Order: sequence, then structure tokens, then C-alpha cells
Amino acid sequence: MSTPARRGRPGYDLESLLQVAVKLFNERGYDGTSMEDLSRKLGITKSAIYHHVPSKEELLRLAVDRALNGLFAVAAETESFEGRAIEKLEHLVRGSVLVLVEQLPFVTLLLRVRGNTKIERAALARRREFDRLVTELVKQAETEGDVRPDIDPAVTARLLYGMVNSLIEWYRPRRGSAGTELADAVCKIAFDGLRTQ
Repeated sequence: MSTPARRGRPGYDLESLLQVAVKLFNERGYDGTSMEDLSRKLGITKSAIYHHVPSKEELLRLAVDRALNGLFAVAAETESFEGRAIEKLEHLVRGSVLVLVEQLPFVTLLLRVRGNTKIERAALARRREFDRLVTELVKQAETEGDVRPDIDPAVTARLLYGMVNSLIEWYRPRRGSAGTELADAVCKIAFDGLRTQ
């Protein structure tokens, strides 16, 4: 058996192309990045890029889907998780932080889309679906008596994920550091609070 020949210029496959595109989208904004910018950054022609993807929009779709698919995989895992709703919610938050750490540039891009294109609107719709899942878990935890009832569950969910999503602004992975440490810190603050008592 022979290995199929790679398409495109040596050194650039779809994955490496996507990594560079996401980096540029995060630096310049999706709308502010042209295929010409991408070709210059890669040192290849635009036609070499089009050998891998039909459009800039496809690069955006692949990128935001990677982040969303990671989050929804954690949500699906959480649904089969045994335990109280608060334990499921903590599992979901912990898993979301790990997705963010593992896919930081992709999650960063997802959190910066504003709905200017069809793909961005679809991504925002999926984000709202994820938000509804989180809100439902908060409601269940409230019903079970594990979450304070004096705050709207949607507000609690937004505050909780506001903390998680803020990580894209300051978190920078260090060699040898594990995302689990960050996930532990987020969960301790979110579920145990700041107070020592």
C-alpha cells in the first residue's frame, strides 16, 4: 500500500493552513483579513490555499465548528454523567475550560464573532443553544436546592460562563502547565466561592 500524495505546497496541509488563518483572524479580525493576507503570511499563492478550501468563509466555519464541537462534546458527556445537577454543571464548566485551553485560538475566534456573516450567525445560534443547556442545568440545580434561588438561572449561567470565557483575554499556556489546574481554579471560585469559611 502506498500513502496518498498530499495536496498543496509541501509543509501546508489543511490543518496547518487553518492554524495560520485562525491566528490572523484573531489578530486582524475576520473581516479585516483577506485571502491575500493569508497567502502572504503562508508564503504561498491564493490558488494554493483554494486547493484546500473553497473560501475564507470555509476557514471560518471549520474554526468555529472546532470550538463548538468541543463544547457540545462536553455537554453530551455531561448528559450521561451520573449525579446531581450541580455536579453535572461543575463537570460541564471544568470540561469547557479544558476545551478552551486545548483549542484556545479557536475558542477565542468563536467568542469574537458578531454575526456579520451567515457562518457567524450559525455559530451564534449554536452558542445560544449551549447557553440554554447551561441555564437548564442551573435551573435543575436550583430545584434540587444546590444553587441559590434568588438569582435568575439565566443570569447565573451567564455570569458563570462569563468567567470561563474571560480566560481568552488573559490565559497564555506555559510549557508544562496543565489545563486541569486552571479548570480546578475556575471551579473552586465558581462553586466554592472566594471566602475561606
